Amino acid sequence: MNITEQTEKARHLRADIIKMLYLAKSGHPGGSLSCVEMLMALYYNVAKIDPKNPRWEKRDRIVMSKGHACPALYAVLADKGYFPREDLWRLRKIDSHLQGHPDMRKTPGVDVSTGSLGQGVSVAGGMALAAKHKGEDIKAYAILGDGEIQEGLVWEACMSAAHFGLDNLTILLDHNGLQIDGPNDEVMSLGDIMGKFAAFGFHCEKVDGHNIGEIVGALGTDSHGKPKFICCETVKGKGVSFMENNFGWHGKAPNEGEYKTALGELGVELDG
Repeated sequence: MNITEQTEKARHLRADIIKMLYLAKSGHPGGSLSCVEMLMALYYNVAKIDPKNPRWEKRDRIVMSKGHACPALYAVLADKGYFPREDLWRLRKIDSHLQGHPDMRKTPGVDVSTGSLGQGVSVAGGMALAAKHKGEDIKAYAILGDGEIQEGLVWEACMSAAHFGLDNLTILLDHNGLQIDGPNDEVMSLGDIMGKFAAFGFHCEKVDGHNIGEIVGALGTDSHGKPKFICCETVKGKGVSFMENNFGWHGKAPNEGEYKTALGELGVELDG
């Protein structure tokens, strides 16, 4: 698919996310809807992967550090062929391999089990460092939420990445400005995010987080021997008007009426 076709595909992936959460009666729509294009930029355009061989040793590693947004990850993995799309409708069920947070032991295509915020980026840094030691052309990508970077562990990982010159590590920030308790600026201001990552030794880029082409472009820039940070400006709940920019939709599922309204706004009809 070209970028135009991928942009159209994003609507359908968002509809899959909504259906997953509606059927599960629980989950996190806001941050799942905001990171769709970020995942698509990686899985459809940049990352070296093989859906037929999820544990291929030479693959790039993609870490959903903000693990609660896994419905977006699952929708992309299913579309890429890691497992049947029908599995999505078993999200959070007791007999499902699709947990409420990613589990690398159960789900094909999941490289790291995440959920405790701040840890995923540290693991991604370790993966990047291991690849350097082994002399392998393997890149590690970590997707973080903006509330997540209030965790001190994130900054320890960043300091380590710069120290070891991990130019094969990229952090993508889903910067939608909201977290579970409200706006970042009210809970704990993130300040000058670009300036902070630059001060920690990162090559920094800022993009429209809903423009796949822009994200792909930033992923391809030369980081001049430094780890890379891409600030993706996004909208929490993107694509569904009553969820957009509403932190109340951080962690609750739509009811039947909201489910139907959301699909109508996305312009997608799904069975069931």
